[in-house]
Amino acid sequence: MTVGFGVLGPVTAWDEQGRPIPLKGPRHRAVLARLVVAKGRVVPVGHLVDDLWPVPPEGAVSAVRTFVAALRRALEPDRPPRTPPALLVTEGPGYALRATDVDSWRFEQLMRTNAQEALSLWRGPAYAEFATEPWAHAERSRLTELRLRTVELLAGERLAQGRPAEAIADLDAHVIEHPWREDAWRLLALALYRDDRQGDALAVLRTARDKLTGQLGLDPGPALARLETDILRRAGHLDLPRPDPATREHAAAPGRPAAGAEALWASAAADYDRIVAAGARKRLDSTVGLLRDLAVTGGGGLEAARRHRVAAVAAAEELGDPALTARVIGAYDVPAIWTRSDDPEQAALIVAAAKRALPGQEGAAKARLLTTVALESRGAVGGAYGRECAHQAIRIARSLDDPGLLAFALNGQFMQSCYRCGLAPERDAIGAELLGIARRHGLTTYEVLGHLIRMQARAGSGDFDGSDEHARAVDGLAEKHEIPLVAVFTGWYRAMRDPSEAAYRAAAARLDGAGMPGLEDGLLPLALLCLGIVSEEHFGPYEPWARPHLLLAAGDRAGAREALRTVPEPPADLLSEALWALTARAALNVDDRLMLERARVALAPARSQIAGAGSGVLTAGPVDDYL
Repeated sequence: MTVGFGVLGPVTAWDEQGRPIPLKGPRHRAVLARLVVAKGRVVPVGHLVDDLWPVPPEGAVSAVRTFVAALRRALEPDRPPRTPPALLVTEGPGYALRATDVDSWRFEQLMRTNAQEALSLWRGPAYAEFATEPWAHAERSRLTELRLRTVELLAGERLAQGRPAEAIADLDAHVIEHPWREDAWRLLALALYRDDRQGDALAVLRTARDKLTGQLGLDPGPALARLETDILRRAGHLDLPRPDPATREHAAAPGRPAAGAEALWASAAADYDRIVAAGARKRLDSTVGLLRDLAVTGGGGLEAARRHRVAAVAAAEELGDPALTARVIGAYDVPAIWTRSDDPEQAALIVAAAKRALPGQEGAAKARLLTTVALESRGAVGGAYGRECAHQAIRIARSLDDPGLLAFALNGQFMQSCYRCGLAPERDAIGAELLGIARRHGLTTYEVLGHLIRMQARAGSGDFDGSDEHARAVDGLAEKHEIPLVAVFTGWYRAMRDPSEAAYRAAAARLDGAGMPGLEDGLLPLALLCLGIVSEEHFGPYEPWARPHLLLAAGDRAGAREALRTVPEPPADLLSEALWALTARAALNVDDRLMLERARVALAPARSQIAGAGSGVLTAGPVDDYL
């Protein structure tokens, strides 16, 4: 089996199907990361001990060996007993990683031949969770420098191809984040000049000089000075052949009336680009506003917003302005309905950034950061911190009498409202308050969210007439305000109301391209399993709860009983009741009384409710049948 490793962001590993491999705790990932840094060389056990602990505890060597053993089991789960590992090997005094697929290695191979693909491999800062570790410092710095150089290589390629507008888009945020890079300033100024924006090009060169001299104490190099002179002279060597004008997209000229929405957008964007200086912090604020709107336009928009959001937060943090960082993080108040994250690694980065920005913040800024933590830590088992953040945010929002802020905070509370079974009535109350606020203050997206929450919650409580009413209302709002993602949820809801394999497969087809992997991954086979249909499709994160049923279907009752013993507690999300119900079904089949008792205790608070229906996507039947 080929295992891939990722260090261009949080440290991770994936199997040959691209599925994440669980790596246990932070010290396990630290051992793996330290071995990746070594690039196949042996790292002695004593060095690993020193790298993992400032003051090694008693038994540190044994602990390292335990971490290595756990990593071997995770990386090579099918390795027969007593056969030597092929990936994480023992050599002499220590260990080495015999990897062939590491994203940082692929990045270095691609950076000069396909800069765009090379940059797409980055998911965040290199070795993200080990930023302060001395053993990672040199490699992090080296990779970061290569990434910055690759951004500039890509911009240079686009300039050479006569595509200055694309080069400007690449470089604009780049110079904000890294103002000491003279070549980036030079390329941006040249791109602006070739885009017929001589004034902006000169303004960028002045900004570069001010930042280099005023903030960093550096004198600009001769290349910048020479470029300024050449731009003023309109030197011929600065020009390159342009693409055929017939193939270019033309914006309306400044001051000329725009014809239609597309021309209006292009004209406004061109004026913004011309008037708001490159490098201005206002651009970050505007970027987050754009991402917020983009996220509700459909699958492609949601994916793009998610991709750019971390970059915006990182750019704000690198400017060293806590208030700006708090604003950029908290302004992304996109309503969220599904309690499993679409990108757990990105969510962890956002939570960490929000926690770093919290000290010193007060009022609305603090409430937005707290809500962000509550939203992005959704689905966490034992997530008491996320619930407390949500409660604090609501208290602040109520004290400020800010409807929009309160709606955002209530969304955070909803995301933390699955910490035990039976909470559908509490979620219904959250949805009702959201609807009231949204209707009074014209908050359309939160009105949509309120209906979706109540559609789920009323179904979970068995009030299907009420849930049908909210489904009809939210479909009407979605059509009126062009919010296509709503149909994904109401489509699944209607499949649940009249469940069949055909209905669920039709609902699953709506997820194709919706940009919601946290909802899509494994949902169809799970819904079918709740109907009693055992599918061979990929169960994704629900595999541990499906495995006993798969083994029972194959006639392996002993294997099912063994698998049931290792079934974990379901995550704190909208499907936890359905997973407990499936666990109870399997336990009954193999007469596992201990697991039956665990399921009974977990499901007891949901008495008189419908297991799983509170998700709005599937149901495992009345909870009372299991009790």
